Amino acid sequence: MTAQPTPTTSDAEHVKYMRKALDEARKSAPVETAFCVGAVIVSSPSHPTYPSAVLSMGFSRELPGNTHAEQCALDKLLSPSSTDQTQFASPAISGDDRLELLDGASIYTTMEPCSTRLSGNVPCVQRILKTGIKKVYMGVEEPKDFVECEGTRLLREAGREVFVVVDPQDPSLGEECLRVARRRE
Repeated sequence: MTAQPTPTTSDAEHVKYMRKALDEARKSAPVETAFCVGAVIVSSPSHPTYPSAVLSMGFSRELPGNTHAEQCALDKLLSPSSTDQTQFASPAISGDDRLELLDGASIYTTMEPCSTRLSGNVPCVQRILKTGIKKVYMGVEEPKDFVECEGTRLLREAGREVFVVVDPQDPSLGEECLRVARRRE
């Protein structure tokens, strides 16, 4: 069975958030055995209190423990001891309330969320599926440098929408995401 191509979007709002995720990816310390990825989580446009607000951002290896960008962004948002500087990191917002912020939310990640972790950590796809995030926007599908990624397939099978963001003003956005991801020491 042939995999369906991932749909694309070139909406200016999605391009803006993907550029933010790319800025996050550039903060990643390069290593030989992993990609440099950035992620941005944005609330649902219909959220009653925080419509279309940036909830959290993260980048590869930002937090201790061989962490991925999506993991960092989620952990920073959901942790009551978070030191994230977003308006949502207040200890006054409980863990359950923080989790509710993700209902209908979107995540922008410069590379397809991982489906396998060689380190034994929970894959980012599984982390996303434990939340109310409904849409995943990526800059590029994961190349086969380290593992065979099935993130897009798993997300779709679980009813999540997945898109590749294309910038009509700069058609090299995906290539740029891949160049940043593959930086090596």
